Amino acid sequence: MDPSKQETNQKKASKTMAKKETQEFQFVVYNTMTQQKEVFKPKTPGKVRMYVCGVTAYDFSHLGHARAAVSFDVLYRYLEHLGYEVTYVRNFTDVDDKIIRRANETGEDPISLSDRYCKEYNIDMSDLQCLSPTHEPRVSDHMEQIKDMITQIINKDFGYVVDGDVFFAVDKFPNYGKLSGQKLENNRAGERVAVDSRKRNPSDFALWKAAKPGEPSWDSPWGPGRPGWHIECSAMSAHYLSFKFDIHGGGLDLIFPHHENEIAQSCAACEESDVSYWMHNGHVTNNNEKMSKSLGNFFTIRQITERYHPLALRYFLINAHYRSPLNYSVVQLEGASDAVFYIYQVIRKSILTCFVVQTLKDCQDALLQLQEEMPNDGKPARISLDAKECISKLRNEFQVKMADDLSTSLILTGAFLEALKLVNNLLTMLKKKQQKQQRLLVIQSLKEIEKEVTKILDVLGLQPPCSYNEVLLQLKEKALTRAGLVEDDVVRLINERAEVRRNKDFLKSDQMRAHLQAKGIALMDVGTETIWRPCVPVQQESGIVPSEG
Repeated sequence: MDPSKQETNQKKASKTMAKKETQEFQFVVYNTMTQQKEVFKPKTPGKVRMYVCGVTAYDFSHLGHARAAVSFDVLYRYLEHLGYEVTYVRNFTDVDDKIIRRANETGEDPISLSDRYCKEYNIDMSDLQCLSPTHEPRVSDHMEQIKDMITQIINKDFGYVVDGDVFFAVDKFPNYGKLSGQKLENNRAGERVAVDSRKRNPSDFALWKAAKPGEPSWDSPWGPGRPGWHIECSAMSAHYLSFKFDIHGGGLDLIFPHHENEIAQSCAACEESDVSYWMHNGHVTNNNEKMSKSLGNFFTIRQITERYHPLALRYFLINAHYRSPLNYSVVQLEGASDAVFYIYQVIRKSILTCFVVQTLKDCQDALLQLQEEMPNDGKPARISLDAKECISKLRNEFQVKMADDLSTSLILTGAFLEALKLVNNLLTMLKKKQQKQQRLLVIQSLKEIEKEVTKILDVLGLQPPCSYNEVLLQLKEKALTRAGLVEDDVVRLINERAEVRRNKDFLKSDQMRAHLQAKGIALMDVGTETIWRPCVPVQQESGIVPSEG
């Protein structure tokens, strides 16, 4: 091509990319209240106030809890990425019937038992790289706020007292059901809504429960007792965020009756109460059947992270849109583990493909080794046209997909994978002899692509907290655990296979490779050396429950 025409085409391409990069992306979220996507506009410019219902802490948290936490952690991270100052509140329920029952079974103090599981939950959240919320209030620490709100509700004639219990009169609130579309008669009696003939309406729900023998209780104007389930979130959200805030989130199962009752309570206490956006994450299913304790088909976070790296679990959780049902299967977890390993490490495919894939760790290593060759004159980095196009496409695709109601399931494909392929190509170029200027161009291009890729990983919560080398070793350790092997076993089998290959028994060599591959261990022959990496077991059956050992 004529050099002048090539330069003209490059200038046109640069202008096109610059235009794309200056486009403004409006963040839209699905609002359960209106049942449609809406442009996100906080009540106070530049600031976001968000409340998410947390866990009832009486046992180790399960996969459903992980999904809710990760979904709203991504939202939290993205809002901060957009430049908002976010106040994020996620509560702990530490006073509840389930906690009391468990404490009676174990002979523990209910508050102490719940405190222990609150701490265990936070360990799981740290493993999953969920950022700590701004506030993590507990019911037991907010009794005064709860009693004050109940008093307001009674004074405005929305609540009534019966023998030390306080009930909310749903008939008094004409907008009851506006979030869920449910009718009063669907407020399921017996499902955290006690069957009680003293109620004026069977759908009335408890704001305060009179003390019973053997249960924790607090003094109140209506006698000793403890709060009902729903009032805690109304009281604590108002305390930390006021009656008007931007986002209220939680699992899909909380829409009715919990969030419906919250709206009724909050509006009864303060008629100006208003939440702009109600956001809910979808259920986790096991082989397309909702996970539940009654069916015995649920797994704790701890059970899964004993066998799979927490980053693999996080990848699995964001690899579906947060509002969609997420079907759990071992196959998908294996795929998630393989995907994060691919992102972080050199994946050398078998000699049959004749292709070497090198990713972030290699990029980081190359940049460290060649740092001294990079100019440090403060000028914008000069990078190749391919790198400019790659970064522009990567940035644009990330913005478009995240701005569309957090479409995380579509982000780690397309432009992201193309960026990794370009990294591979650039790393290959570095192995060849080049003039210094061309070499610097390649190095700067690598640096800028890596910077953009790690920004995306950071917003998604997938940027490792340690070095790439450390996390890769951890991923390999988990793969060995699943395979029932240790590193020495693999080394021994590699040496035995090498001897078999020297004897030209290639059939047996292939059988040995296939045997390990069925266990999730892939052998790769690179020159005279054989190395291994985790892989998806070739005969893995969908939906097999991970064992605890």
